[in-house]
Amino acid sequence: MISTDLKPVVDGVDMIVSAVPSQVTRKVIEDIREVYEGPEPIWVTVSKGIENKTYMRISQVIEEAGNIHPEKIVALSGPSHAEEVGRKIPTAIVSASTSLESAKIVQHAFINKYLRVYANDDVIGVELGGALKNIIALAAGICDGAGFGDNTKAALITRGLVEINRLGVELGAKSDTFAGLSGMGDLIVTCMSKHSRNRHVGEQIGKGRSLKEVLDEMVMVAEGVKTTLSAYELSQKHKVVMPITEQIYETLFNNKSPQQALVDLMTRASKVEDWG
Repeated sequence: MISTDLKPVVDGVDMIVSAVPSQVTRKVIEDIREVYEGPEPIWVTVSKGIENKTYMRISQVIEEAGNIHPEKIVALSGPSHAEEVGRKIPTAIVSASTSLESAKIVQHAFINKYLRVYANDDVIGVELGGALKNIIALAAGICDGAGFGDNTKAALITRGLVEINRLGVELGAKSDTFAGLSGMGDLIVTCMSKHSRNRHVGEQIGKGRSLKEVLDEMVMVAEGVKTTLSAYELSQKHKVVMPITEQIYETLFNNKSPQQALVDLMTRASKVEDWG
């Protein structure tokens, strides 16, 4: 059923999947809660972002907005551009919840011969991996648009994953999760793919266009833009060093040139390479 009327769509169902942009999730869940009747379903989110101002992950937004127990909420994430999933291109993703039982219910609901689903109980890591990788995809797009090379993008992806891990662990995630599909996997596909909206936005900025100009012509949402704001503020709040995120924030919101941002990244004080 396709309808603009929520009630007949959601009433009595076993599972509700929320695929709306992160920043409007709260309103949509509140609207569903007003009309839903029936036993408590499993709530699945496929949105990848961090709510501005509250800094909540999307499962937390759903929990609060709908007064839903966290064990009934599942995050479905991983390297999965819809353009390819719709064509039944082999894809692997992760179903994560504080309840492994709920994660497995969603796993079995979605798994098929072209979509492989892994279960995971680190919902914090899975959600943060999916959200934060969009910031690094913006950086990768800027790299493409400005004419930098493969070496530059490889460095961005690798050191970007370090930043994701740093903030994720600080917020309660398991470090190993970021080496998996919802971390490294999603980061690779989003930074490299022609389908990536975030990489596209970065590419256009790298070519010299303004953020407003790029967003005004887009039909779909590039989640990384607003997630950059949340992630930067979180890094400041928790005193987590995230130099790539900081430079993307400065480029998007303070009109810093991509070229100067790269110079500032490359000329930081020398470090010993580590994962933490």
